[in-house]
Amino acid sequence: MTERLTPRAKEIVTAARELLEESGPAALTMRTLADRLGIKAPSLYKHFPDKQAVEVELIAQMLEESAAALEAAEEREPASLPALAAAYRTYALAHPHLYCLGTERPLPRAALPPGLEDRAAMPLMRACGGEVDLARSVWAFAHGMVILEIHGRFPDDADLEAAWKRGLQTLHHP
Repeated sequence: MTERLTPRAKEIVTAARELLEESGPAALTMRTLADRLGIKAPSLYKHFPDKQAVEVELIAQMLEESAAALEAAEEREPASLPALAAAYRTYALAHPHLYCLGTERPLPRAALPPGLEDRAAMPLMRACGGEVDLARSVWAFAHGMVILEIHGRFPDDADLEAAWKRGLQTLHHP
């Protein structure tokens, strides 16, 4: 992913990721990023045209890493929706700010590396037997569960494991 970036651009994206993971998307500004790097904000524009370009690189990292997590789960347990869902949830909860940056607004498809979105979707597509509508439904369920968990929307007594299991069973065996 970052092979297409210069060493300085990689350094900028690394600092942006640290800032994002520590403080959330609202804290990720070009000025704050420049301060973290010990440079003046205009210097960032030599490497990235705007903040959105930095965010695209972060979203690409999220897709690359989540694809790798799903591929590893698929390798361990082929065609297992529970295994894929667990890997998806684990990744999202480990990187909540990055996950939210990448999923709470329109995906900048045209700016992402070619094939990356498809790669991230393929383990789920294979587990769903190539049924696009089923894969989208499972993804929507998993995303909804994760985003609600990240934002603390479930009551304290909610049995999330049971909810995940029931939701996946319902989708897989309607």
